[in-house]
Amino acid sequence: MISLSKFLKESQWNQVVALFLLLLLFAIGGVPGYLTGHWQWKQPPPITSLKALKHIRNSGLTVPGWQTIEQVQQQIGEQKWSLQVIQKQDSQTQAILLLLPQNGPMDQPEVEWTEINGWAKSRWRKWDIAQYRAAKFTVKQPRETQVEARFFRANTKQETFGVLQWYALPNRGNPSPLRWFVADQLAQWRKQRVPWVGVSILLPMEPLGKVEKIWPLAESIGQTVQAALMADSLQSD
Repeated sequence: MISLSKFLKESQWNQVVALFLLLLLFAIGGVPGYLTGHWQWKQPPPITSLKALKHIRNSGLTVPGWQTIEQVQQQIGEQKWSLQVIQKQDSQTQAILLLLPQNGPMDQPEVEWTEINGWAKSRWRKWDIAQYRAAKFTVKQPRETQVEARFFRANTKQETFGVLQWYALPNRGNPSPLRWFVADQLAQWRKQRVPWVGVSILLPMEPLGKVEKIWPLAESIGQTVQAALMADSLQSD
């Protein structure tokens, strides 16, 4: 298990690397844009999968091996998410699947995790985070993809959840908005875009239990959700 202090140090280092890449990007592409007055980010290329992304908000995501019990649009902060209650086939295991698809060519991930914390505290009157660590898992289909995520336990007045969160991209997943920003800026110089979906999965668990006990289930559903998004809504240009 990675300690919180170690995770924060690693996150800071990752941000430094991403910032360096971004500065390099500006050095390569920014000068010609400045001289000609044609800034790429004034009119970014369209999101070709935008229709499929918006469908998620309206109808949710089909998750293989899981049945949707209920799906609604849920206001969280300034955004409308898809909230699904899903149940594993041939089992009583349920989960809450929150998805925030990109809503337009200028839409970008920012403070989604903070907004979920505020929404959850308002909904359950308590949202205490513990046993926080970085998580990684691999998706094999439709193509091999590495996903990094946030994984922690959240205690409410009614129940306890194991929570897995990340931004799903066409060829990867990461909980940092900066990773998407760098990837999208690089793609724009090729007249392409990197669509994204914010993912937050809440898995009910024993009160105040060890969140590691449900990691196999969290990893499995995380792999399934990422694969389902890559196969349809996150088809890259």
